Amino acid sequence: KAVRFSITVMSVSVLAEGEEEAVTVFREQKPNSEMSCKPLCLMFVDESDHETLTAILGPVVAERNAMKNSRLILAMGGLPRSFRFHFRGTGYDEKMVREMEGLEASGSTYVCTLCDATRAEASKNMVLHSVTRSHDENLDRYELWRTNPYSESADELRDRVKGVSAKPFMETQPTLDALHCDIGNATEFYKIFQDEIGEVHCRPNPSREERRSWRAALDKQLRKKMKLKPVMRMNGNFARRLMTAEAVEVVCELVPSQQRSEALRELMNLYIQMK
Repeated sequence: KAVRFSITVMSVSVLAEGEEEAVTVFREQKPNSEMSCKPLCLMFVDESDHETLTAILGPVVAERNAMKNSRLILAMGGLPRSFRFHFRGTGYDEKMVREMEGLEASGSTYVCTLCDATRAEASKNMVLHSVTRSHDENLDRYELWRTNPYSESADELRDRVKGVSAKPFMETQPTLDALHCDIGNATEFYKIFQDEIGEVHCRPNPSREERRSWRAALDKQLRKKMKLKPVMRMNGNFARRLMTAEAVEVVCELVPSQQRSEALRELMNLYIQMK
């Protein structure tokens, strides 16, 4: 696929002498705009091809590390000003994060790129997790994997390094990409649409059969009016079609209350404006 590696100056902060907190003097309002987002590298590459990817991005990473560990001194207003750089990598999907951070592929027992949870642990505990993985820790774990200092078996060693199996190449920051943001929002709106069709505000504890009938009515209406086929699991294309003024008009045809219909239109309008 085509991969673009770009850089944007997100913000500039000033830390005055004797002060503890920095003051932000510039913040980029449109960080995804082509006006501010400058491509460093454009390439056709398979992101699973580790050798090619590291060969192409190697010089970029080396330059970035050099900038992180040094200062830029510029004369401004007749006085030398010292600048430090803080990098935040964003826009990586899970596959790319696993590739960059040296983790096993997405079928791994270690299901998360942010913590050490296994599939079994994650299925028992869906809520109480925190971000525990870091780039430096992944590097340390790779050294353990490579050297096996305690002469452990393959299974014991794998349990110790928690799914790190290659040398981490580039530091990534935990973020939510635009696609999954759309999917998350559309999933919530899909539930709201069902609740409004069934007037859940009038009946606080609906039965499972009632909820099924509301969902069936919503799916039938979306298929009939928007050619949107029902999906077992929310995907990007369905999410983007659902989060439109056209979709909310179609749904409002099934909402009994005129007042609730207006509120639903207003909510979608706010969402579209924010987007």
